[in-house]
Amino acid sequence: MTNPTRRPLLLAALGLAGLARPAAAQQIDPARATSFIQATGQDLVAAINADGPVPQRRDRVGAILRRAVDVEGVGRFILGRWWRTATPAQQAEYLQLFEEVLIRNLSSRFGEYQGLTFTMGRSQARTEEDVLVSTIIERANTPAFGLDWRVAEVGGQPKVVDVIAEGTSLRLTTRSEYSSVVSRGGSDVGALLTAMRRQISQMASREGG
Repeated sequence: MTNPTRRPLLLAALGLAGLARPAAAQQIDPARATSFIQATGQDLVAAINADGPVPQRRDRVGAILRRAVDVEGVGRFILGRWWRTATPAQQAEYLQLFEEVLIRNLSSRFGEYQGLTFTMGRSQARTEEDVLVSTIIERANTPAFGLDWRVAEVGGQPKVVDVIAEGTSLRLTTRSEYSSVVSRGGSDVGALLTAMRRQISQMASREGG
């Protein structure tokens, strides 16, 4: 199967079993969204550029991402219409697997590269709920690239609800990929869960744990 999260996305701590309805995104002030991304970016850069082994840096990056991203809201959006067809047990397992896949994916990508810099760009309100905050990511001997963060107020806190890399929405891309996996599996969410378990196993093997 095609890697269902070949483009990195985002995350945040799951609540309890993940079955409660996630807090609805609310309008956020652009200045608050900008300050949030600036602080998150500084934390990421500090973790990535710190001395120490790669696994340790990945763990630090993962902890920052868990705080920053609305994983449950993003995860339910990505599963889309299939959320309603999943059993409560499947919903709970999906959210747990989703968190682990995304954290491993993003942490491995961000946590391996020292010498990273993070430059703030402009911010603009996109909808009634969220603000788009633009940044430029640079690494040594690698072309700079744009990374835009959609930020909304979730449960009274600013949270990342999407990442747009070079014009591509990771949330929308992953939604399409996951839907294809479910459809090919006979409209059974269990097919997606199997694929996600397999992916986590493969990622753990590559990372050595």
